[in-house]
Amino acid sequence: MVANPNGKHERDPLIAVHDSMLDGLGQLLDYFGFSKVMGQLYGALLLSDRPLCLDDLVVRLDISKANVSTNLRTLENLGMVRQVWVKGSSGRRKYYEAETDFWQIITNILKGREMRDVGRALDVMTVNVDLLKATMDTMNAQDRELAEHYIARITQLRGLFQFAQLIITAVLARVNQGEEGVEEISRIDLT
Repeated sequence: MVANPNGKHERDPLIAVHDSMLDGLGQLLDYFGFSKVMGQLYGALLLSDRPLCLDDLVVRLDISKANVSTNLRTLENLGMVRQVWVKGSSGRRKYYEAETDFWQIITNILKGREMRDVGRALDVMTVNVDLLKATMDTMNAQDRELAEHYIARITQLRGLFQFAQLIITAVLARVNQGEEGVEEISRIDLT
């Protein structure tokens, strides 16, 4: 604890920042459809000055070993953490560290989950539009009118998803161009 000028005790600033970052990363990953625990695990590894084993993470986050193990495996598959060898440690314990190349993480996620999900959505929309077009001749006038409405709306939505696919592809192409492209992207002022 640190005493402030009013004589009240405050938490150690390092602990406060650590806890705030774990909470923030947990909320961020939760927002993007991953588990909050994954964000907290990534944060704990990112802020750690040394590789951590499962037991370290269990103690730091006060969660079950199974929960840590499952979420670490997912983080590994996403390329956000990796196993590392620690000199002097027993060969039975696995140690992990966070990937700090954030563009690599974004690339892995966009290539994997996002492109796959956008592609699936586009496939579903295309199949549905094709089905409606192929069966419209057999529909009564009211159903045909509704089918035309569906086709118009789905086509509109498909355009949005195609645009998203184009943006993701453009970002991936820029990142794949190397540091030059990354530096250009990172100079974009988002304020």
